[in-house]
Amino acid sequence: MPRVFISAAHKSSGKTTLTLGLCAALQARGHAVQPFKKGPDYIDPLWLGMAAQRPCYNLDFHMMQRAEIEQQFARKAADARISLIEGNKGLYDGLDLDGSNSNAALAKLLGTPVVLVIDARGMTRGVAPLILGYQAFDPDIRIAGVILNNLGGSRHESKLRAVIEHYTDVEVLGAVQHEAGMQIAERHLGLVPANEQHAALANIRHVGERVAAQVDLERLLAIADGAADVDIPAASAAEEPAERVRIGIAHDQAFGFYYSEDLDSLQAANVDLIEIDTLNAPALPDLDGLIIGGGFPEVFMAELEANAPLRAQIRSAIEAGLPTYAECGGLMYLSRSLAWQGQTHQMVGAVPGDTVMHERPVGRGYARLQPTGDDRWQESASIPAHEFHYSSLENLPVDSMYAYQVVRGHGIDGRHDGYQQYNLLAGYVHRRGTGAQGWIAPFLNQVRAHKARAAA
Repeated sequence: MPRVFISAAHKSSGKTTLTLGLCAALQARGHAVQPFKKGPDYIDPLWLGMAAQRPCYNLDFHMMQRAEIEQQFARKAADARISLIEGNKGLYDGLDLDGSNSNAALAKLLGTPVVLVIDARGMTRGVAPLILGYQAFDPDIRIAGVILNNLGGSRHESKLRAVIEHYTDVEVLGAVQHEAGMQIAERHLGLVPANEQHAALANIRHVGERVAAQVDLERLLAIADGAADVDIPAASAAEEPAERVRIGIAHDQAFGFYYSEDLDSLQAANVDLIEIDTLNAPALPDLDGLIIGGGFPEVFMAELEANAPLRAQIRSAIEAGLPTYAECGGLMYLSRSLAWQGQTHQMVGAVPGDTVMHERPVGRGYARLQPTGDDRWQESASIPAHEFHYSSLENLPVDSMYAYQVVRGHGIDGRHDGYQQYNLLAGYVHRRGTGAQGWIAPFLNQVRAHKARAAA
């Protein structure tokens, strides 16, 4: 399984853009490229998946057991010419003092050589101690090469190459000049989602061409081919699929935050996923369940409000007992109203509260939930999760029923998450769907039980 881990000395080094360009450049040469993203991220994987023309998968110590990470990687990397794993933040950054959930720990777990992206703006001789320090900090990490980024011209490049060659034994795989055209637009949640930007493919193609012209792709492939063999634990046998069900999934410019692994798991569980365009669909199709993931409903709140027939049908279906699972943007859409930048628009109204956007994040980072005992999904174990929302849900009734207590994070009110009513569960935190604490199994139990009652 040829593979390379693309990391950086610190965040905002241009690592995502370079990984995107590498995916696009290698794919354009006819190579099957499998992208992975370390950590809880929806937006970067959308871009990486488009560049590689195959879905990107997340690898996350907080949400997954180590054996699950290894198995996930092995399954998806098996038929690829090269796998590119993009880290988050810096190579040694992480929650724990011992670095057990860092990028370096993931590279070690998967036996993957590291290519370090260095933001070289304003840097000359200082690049040498930076590289030497990263090599010395953990000798078990193989830093197989560096890509210099944001260079100020050919003279700057020549100086850096001379310094690195003189003081270190690390190979320079590429030197990418600073270019405004390679920057992907940003806004409050990070990179603009690729499923929203009409010029995404043209943007990706341009980045790929520029990276191909400035990075030695053949040397990158050679490094990937030199990755050590690793023993991957065998996955448990798959269960027999249950009765087939039809589940709607909001997937459009407003909603698109879904893990590729979860979509695979739903389909493997005999689920027909029916995509719903919340902006334009005139009616809700015949469904056994409904999923509304995260996204940017605030950006499209006027369009969402304008589609009044669909909003009314979603509310009626939820109040009639349609099993529905919503996360973050989905919760916002199901609330009564959404206020942002001095404007307020009406939403679905299945959740009796009002969403208000703020300038700064309300909930951000890893989270952990504990079922309250009143949860209708009847979960028992502690649930790992993550959140990143700029909004709060206000004016909820004081007697609202919640599925979870927030052990770490913010959730809906700093203490609770997972608003429950009818067969609806809607919260701010994002959960992994697959695995022992995933949301897919209990949700499908609700869906199939409801379908059986309706058929009786």
